[in-house]
Amino acid sequence: MDKIEITGGIPLEGKVMISGAKNAALPLLAASILVQGPVDYTNIPNLMDIKSIKLLLEDLGASIESNGSKVRINAASIYKAEAEYDLVRKMRASILVLGPLVARFGHAKVSLPGGCAIGARPVDLHLKGLEALGATISIEHGYIEATTDGRLKGNEFYFDIPTVTGTENLMMAATLATGTTVLRNCAREPEITALADALNQMGADITGAGTAAIRINGVGESLGQTQSILNSANSRNSSTESNPSLKPATINVIPDRIEAGTFMVAAAATKGDVLIQGAEPEHMGGIISKLRQSGASVDITEEGIRVKGGEKIKSTDIKTLPYPGFPTDMQAQFMVLMSIAEGNSVVHETIFENRFIHVNELQRMGADISISGGNYAMVRGVKSLSGAQVMASDLRASASLVIAGLVAKGVTTISRVYHIDRGYESIEKKFSNLGAQIKRC
Repeated sequence: MDKIEITGGIPLEGKVMISGAKNAALPLLAASILVQGPVDYTNIPNLMDIKSIKLLLEDLGASIESNGSKVRINAASIYKAEAEYDLVRKMRASILVLGPLVARFGHAKVSLPGGCAIGARPVDLHLKGLEALGATISIEHGYIEATTDGRLKGNEFYFDIPTVTGTENLMMAATLATGTTVLRNCAREPEITALADALNQMGADITGAGTAAIRINGVGESLGQTQSILNSANSRNSSTESNPSLKPATINVIPDRIEAGTFMVAAAATKGDVLIQGAEPEHMGGIISKLRQSGASVDITEEGIRVKGGEKIKSTDIKTLPYPGFPTDMQAQFMVLMSIAEGNSVVHETIFENRFIHVNELQRMGADISISGGNYAMVRGVKSLSGAQVMASDLRASASLVIAGLVAKGVTTISRVYHIDRGYESIEKKFSNLGAQIKRC
């Protein structure tokens, strides 16, 4: 099993190009199910999660061609609507195929998803929303089954709490429903706006993405007689012309704001000077604000965002919130910065439980952090961290341990780095190009 070895204490300097956003690419790839024809994607990152959803789509019958960061998916050949456990268990985002499948075929069977251990992320709002659109939902033997008599029907639905994948799933499903759907208390992340823009390119009629209320006017041809496509070998050759669908399009994936934020924090923590190329500052207001409060210089340029570490790192509190607040996916990385700041900081995690698993590993490296109430961490800054053998527990915890290794004295060895491959493309190569002593072994 691969490990990452880092010899710390070197300020990062240079330029790094940010890859396409994983959390944007996953729903965009799932949206190809809505199209009876080829969809071309550019700026797709080379990540384990991307490979997982491509395998899932291929298992459904879609044809996929990949050439570097370019991917073409043709879902016209999909012949079944069952997403099996072995393909879904690796990644929670697999639930994103549920809405498109039931919208296009009137029937979907998807295994309850798996994923990383950062707390419960239930899919109940996905299911309640589909029920509001006229689907009948059942859960048996670990599978969600959704069926509808004809097309889904537009309706109003209120999310009890904002949910990114829930908003995405229902938005995709509603594109092929009859009538108008209004989703309220929606998540507002840039990835949702990117999905809405892509769906509109495919012929959908969506307004309000990026706000709390999204309006979707259903489009697509009449479903006619719902196909019976599950578990039928003969259905592979069935005509899908009667199914509603969107039209082919070419979609470019937005830059990954969390990858960009990770490199920005690493630059500040190592007191380096790094230009993060391709980053979108409008997506990163909370991260930029907190880095400036910590003493780093953050300049917006035509190429991206330049971060220079300050002579002193100042303590500052953070509270994770839904977008546009400080993102939960940057909490672990920022905690490393605060662990070597002057003074004390409070980190308040409001999105997920169990998202302080990385604290034990940072403590092994000399960080002074205590947890109270399960979702508060008191971080008392220390002069330096020391290299140690540590173990990654989830994707963003992995990134925090890499940053800790970059600033620590001595050698840090991180095991279970398959977590980091889910969301960071060639992370050791990118840091190496900035002068870090880092290698995979």
